[in-house]
Amino acid sequence: MRKPGRCPREKGETRSPGLGSAMLRKLIKGVGILFVSIVLFSFALFFYAYLTGGDIGVLTLVGGDTVGVLEIEGSIDGSREAIQGLKRFTEARGIKAVVVRIDSPGGAVAPTQEIYEEIGKVRKKKPVVASLGSVAASGGYYIASACDRVVANPGTLTGSIGVIMELGNIEELMKKLGLKGYAIKSGPHKDVGSPLRALTPEGRAILQGLVDNVHGQFVSAVAKGRKMPEARVRELADGRVFSGEQAKEMGLVDQLGNLEDAIDFAAQRAGIEGVPQVVYFRGDSRSWWEKLLFSVLGGPLGGRERWWLRYEWSPVLMQ
Repeated sequence: MRKPGRCPREKGETRSPGLGSAMLRKLIKGVGILFVSIVLFSFALFFYAYLTGGDIGVLTLVGGDTVGVLEIEGSIDGSREAIQGLKRFTEARGIKAVVVRIDSPGGAVAPTQEIYEEIGKVRKKKPVVASLGSVAASGGYYIASACDRVVANPGTLTGSIGVIMELGNIEELMKKLGLKGYAIKSGPHKDVGSPLRALTPEGRAILQGLVDNVHGQFVSAVAKGRKMPEARVRELADGRVFSGEQAKEMGLVDQLGNLEDAIDFAAQRAGIEGVPQVVYFRGDSRSWWEKLLFSVLGGPLGGRERWWLRYEWSPVLMQ
């Protein structure tokens, strides 16, 4: 005799509509939670990248093998931003190669040398390729010579291996204005190069020796980076400017091509298959309110200093 109660489910009998709708609601709720979690996680990642500048760590984390591009533009009056970018590219696991895009006539000696040295450190871990834009002369070429390969456009203005020190003298103007300048100094050469007095033969010799010494450092750096005999570099180091095509013929450039060609070569050198992903270092390319905000939070605004001894090509037409 069958006990009273729930009847056993017959073959082919379906579940009740209430039970099915409950399961559907749970499924939709789970998918919704997963979707929101993914959105929040992605937002957190990219917000972190925004705060740290450059989207480097995040994009390489979610994007795979990547080529990092560091842009050096305008007069080189500081090295902090460039070195910061090079270090981030070195530390980011997803960055397999670095392209240094240079569009600069050069600049101050010490910052140029600091960037050159930092590129040498990166090269020990990852390929570094230089891409020369409209102008990559003097200090711009100094930096390029540190890279594994130099790619230039045929019409790029480059070379200008040399040092310049520009001084002025306003003695005659001071006389016409009825003014006199005085210098209280600890030694006879403490004010060498002062615009308030004429440059003596001895002072000129001192400054020429300084220029020659720094010029020799430039020649040695190019010879080391390009693996060229120093004597050959010195032949080319009279300050003249070359086109990219001329520079290639002289061994200062390896390949004629644009930025995309440089990126492709860097990717191949790093073993990246297919079309490489590219990440640009943001640096300080932020709006005024961002700079103000982050300066309050502890990030320095930074500044540029002018130097009077420079690796720079700066004809009057380019001022």
